[in-house]
Amino acid sequence: MTTVKNILQSKSNEIWSTSPDTLVFDALKVMAEKNIGALLVMEADKLAGIFSERDYARKVALKGETSHNTVVRNVMTADVVSVAQDQPIEKCMTLMTDNHIRHLPVLEGDKLKGMISIGDVVKALISQHEDTIKQLENYITGKR
Repeated sequence: MTTVKNILQSKSNEIWSTSPDTLVFDALKVMAEKNIGALLVMEADKLAGIFSERDYARKVALKGETSHNTVVRNVMTADVVSVAQDQPIEKCMTLMTDNHIRHLPVLEGDKLKGMISIGDVVKALISQHEDTIKQLENYITGKR
């Protein structure tokens, strides 16, 4: 069974974040530079929220606001769905699908351990299924 911890071990340890008082424009620049779809919003070393491309599109662009005059605090998602490292990836997929989200912060208590994306989960699920298929093929053909 693949867990969130397995995914985190295969990823870079870098966690990209911003503060709640950062201008949306500056947060978007970081996201573009790092080629990522979301930033964790940290305040005093605690997770305060998440700011995603979806937040920008729905809460800034579509409302006619400007990213140069809006701070992340005003448009971030504050009610963040998160997971623990021991969470199976199948549960993560369910959480992401049910909540219509693409990013899950990983917490142990209040301590941030990383973040996984829908792409990370899909990649891990595909790998897990490929391993199962290979084992079944070996079983059927008598290879061990």
